[in-house]
Amino acid sequence: MALNVTDSNFKELLNKGQLVVVDFWAPWCGPCKMVGPVIEELAKDYEGKVIIGKCDVDENSDLPGEFGIRNIPTVLFFKDGEVVDKQVGAAPKATYDAKIKQHM
Repeated sequence: MALNVTDSNFKELLNKGQLVVVDFWAPWCGPCKMVGPVIEELAKDYEGKVIIGKCDVDENSDLPGEFGIRNIPTVLFFKDGEVVDKQVGAAPKATYDAKIKQHM
């Protein structure tokens, strides 16, 4: 299951030494509803290898602001605390899977 990423726990997740994938979404966003199940599948597929989570932009304003999130869904890929890749808008599972494998 994807982790609930918040303004308060984000920095802690980055310090675990793994690739971190965060889906920025909102409950009212149609495309986000399409990406949500894909993110959940990826969280199961990469459990213990990659940290995969979801950040509700309505409940957390600091992170979206810090990373300039203007459109949702936006999925950011973090390695060593830095953004190394991103996907803006809905995409098929294979797109996210390829990006994860590229940065692992």
